[in-house]
Amino acid sequence: MQRFENKVALVTGAASGIGRASAIRLASEGAAVFLCDINTDGLAETVAALPQGSQSDMFELNVTDSTACNAAVEACVSTFGQLDILCNIAGIAICENLTDITDEQWHRAVAINLDGVFFMCRAAMPHLVASTGNIVNMSSSAGLVGQAYNSAYCATKAGVLMFSKSLAIEYGKLGVRVNAVCPGFVKTPLSANFSMPEDVDMDLMAKLMPLTEGAEPEEVAASVAYLASDEARFINGIGLPIDGAQTAG
Repeated sequence: MQRFENKVALVTGAASGIGRASAIRLASEGAAVFLCDINTDGLAETVAALPQGSQSDMFELNVTDSTACNAAVEACVSTFGQLDILCNIAGIAICENLTDITDEQWHRAVAINLDGVFFMCRAAMPHLVASTGNIVNMSSSAGLVGQAYNSAYCATKAGVLMFSKSLAIEYGKLGVRVNAVCPGFVKTPLSANFSMPEDVDMDLMAKLMPLTEGAEPEEVAASVAYLASDEARFINGIGLPIDGAQTAG
């Protein structure tokens, strides 16, 4: 399928995991992809993994810097002439007892997971209104239900979900759709480096365990691509769980 022929997608967090998989999926369906991440080596690997003949460019981006986010959007539009799809996928996880979370850890989680989404959406929105484009933000199952030891992550990912719903209402009449994806456990570098507190109570963690071994990044990317496509024309303001029934009950 070429659902994204003549479309331009900007993807943050594109150096690995869900961001890389989403960039590859969008490019495989015809999109020109503008890849953003703070990890330039990872970005180069993503570019190398794109289907042959893909149109792409890369931009070193720290999403906590609003000026840099503005520059990334402008560079994308300057390179490709338009912006149709914004995928905010950059993020970090923190798993700590509440009383062990430092100010620095809290503010870093908010800065990357929430501020970055705000900065990118604010910068991109005028271009998306012009193209009647859409946004797919990366929330989490942690944005849908509370999780022990994940207070900072839950707070930021719930913020992403509510922010997405708000924008969906605010810009729906202008033709811009805004949705969020809410994955559970996904086999990415983020989850591979996930560590729990030494005094973890596994009874509290039981509901976080997926019924299966976890999702592949490509499975989440497929949902990102669907929500970004015209096939999802009437889907706006949702948080789509991809969690193997983790949040079902």
